[in-house]
Amino acid sequence: MSRRSSAVKREISPDVRYNSLMVQMFINRMMYSGKKSTAQGIMYGTLALIEERTKRPGLEVFEQAMRNATPQIEVKPRRVGGATYQVPVEVPADRRNTLAMRWLLGAARTRGGKSMVEKLAGELMDAAAGNGAAIKKREETHKMAEANRAFAHFRW
Repeated sequence: MSRRSSAVKREISPDVRYNSLMVQMFINRMMYSGKKSTAQGIMYGTLALIEERTKRPGLEVFEQAMRNATPQIEVKPRRVGGATYQVPVEVPADRRNTLAMRWLLGAARTRGGKSMVEKLAGELMDAAAGNGAAIKKREETHKMAEANRAFAHFRW
């Protein structure tokens, strides 16, 4: 990343089925080796499976899972006089979504089980209900920030 200026944000178009920017971002994050159609198949299959199991709209469950997995505060290392402190800072909006998606996908991939559709559906339903590995990760991050609240005055 350039030190001179910040990188230009690319505009992405919403996905075709749900017309949701968040779903498209999730598909892009899930994709391996440019295989977008495979990632779309997994995502749409996941949302259909969620609808079938919970009797609620899949998109609603997905958005609830994203809200529950989104961190509000994190710690960043800050060097002050030879010592490194973990300083709690508020997470910018775009990074919040990025972290939530990364945690949800990572938790789904490490989850034991059958196909990626079933693993992702299970993780999203758990996150929407307020438990699961991604939620645990967010709680861990918040706990770390809370523990280092004494160093908040080093915020820059």
